[in-house]
Amino acid sequence: MYVQNYPSKLLENAVEEFAKLPGIGRKTALRLVLHLLRQNTDDVDRFSQTITQLRHEVKHCKMCNNISDTDVCSICSNPRRDYSTLCVVENIKDVMSIENTHQYNGLYFVLGGVISPMDGIGPADLKIDQLMNKITEGNVKEIIMALSATMEGDTTNFFIYKKLKQYSVTISAIARGVAFGDELEFTDEITLGRAIINRVKFEATLAD
Repeated sequence: MYVQNYPSKLLENAVEEFAKLPGIGRKTALRLVLHLLRQNTDDVDRFSQTITQLRHEVKHCKMCNNISDTDVCSICSNPRRDYSTLCVVENIKDVMSIENTHQYNGLYFVLGGVISPMDGIGPADLKIDQLMNKITEGNVKEIIMALSATMEGDTTNFFIYKKLKQYSVTISAIARGVAFGDELEFTDEITLGRAIINRVKFEATLAD
């Protein structure tokens, strides 16, 4: 176990906070804090103010649950987007990944996770009811299921598919250029872009 003796309680407290970040151990946290101590005071103040402002002022788009500075995000409010196509993703990072491919021009819907009984996450913990409400509005003609190619992602895909079958919408799934077990955020842009373009009817994936 890594044990560090700190010459300052203030330093120790700062390291403790940085070490709470995902993927940051105590050694890395100490390096980051010492780096900040070497910076100009104004730069550190600006850094801390940016984080505080982000936490207090950032919003979730009321249309798709994406991160936004306003009540409706720049994607949902863009008149040049295809409002008849809705891409269902697990989280905000997946929206960013797909946008970076420049191969998709529709709208998004962020579920906020996937069904995972092992983690205590069921359908009621996701934004599935909100998704169903969007479908009943009648503007969406195609739903693209773009959840990660994992057991949990496939389970969530199928659950939503069964609820969507009653509506007059085309239900597609991204092509399996994304290998099973992969998460979208770690898939390269070319592969992900091709998976979007070469999407298939969801029914066809059930035969796999």
